[in-house]
Amino acid sequence: KGMQDTALMLHTLLELGESMLADGADVRRVEQTLTRMGLAYGAVRMDVFVITSSIVLTMCFPDETSVTQTRRIEKSAVTDFGKLEAINAISRSYCEKPFPVQELADRLHLAKGCSPARWKLFAGSSLGAGALTVFFGGAWFDGLAAAIFALALCLLQTYLPLICKNKVLFNFLAAFCVGSLIGLVCCAIPTLHGDKIIIGDIMLLIPGLAFTNAVKDIFIGDTISGVMRLIETVLWAAALALGFALSGWLLGV
Repeated sequence: KGMQDTALMLHTLLELGESMLADGADVRRVEQTLTRMGLAYGAVRMDVFVITSSIVLTMCFPDETSVTQTRRIEKSAVTDFGKLEAINAISRSYCEKPFPVQELADRLHLAKGCSPARWKLFAGSSLGAGALTVFFGGAWFDGLAAAIFALALCLLQTYLPLICKNKVLFNFLAAFCVGSLIGLVCCAIPTLHGDKIIIGDIMLLIPGLAFTNAVKDIFIGDTISGVMRLIETVLWAAALALGFALSGWLLGV
């Protein structure tokens, strides 16, 4: 393998691993995927260490040369099964029959660019918030109000991260803004039940899947990643609770 080809492969593997982590994959899955792809490329040994904030990758070749790179992961994980499925398909295809590294990089770039239609996110969020509000005891008009406020929450999820990179601060601001809107509307329309509406909308932000993955990581032996992710999810949930609680206290909901 040429050095330029190997350097591109190493960079592409790190990009793939970072994308998997950012889309919600667990660290054990990322390590296994990178290891199999590296062996398929021609390495005789792959040393891969992944935690939620870093990837260390070393490829050893038959001529006893080795290359190593480290990638710092700064993005918070957001579960995207569509991208994970596309990336997994690329990795399986490469392991079955390796193709040129440049083609691998191009296909990965295309997979990372895929995103669900915006209307699906809005429709799913509205349906989920409305249904959960009714499920937890709200009336049908509470469910309708929760569905409308879910649209506001989707707008915040789309545009607020552009100026607020910190996930804890984002959760607090999003919860406070939506909680304040709910409080103002409930003050104007007393028949609405603000607590039931808040329950439905807060469920859209609860990091339940991240918490489950954290516990799973701890049980299967990835203690460092599990503890880091567990602390993150607890902080995210605390920020959500604080944001809604502060808005409710200020507006008396």
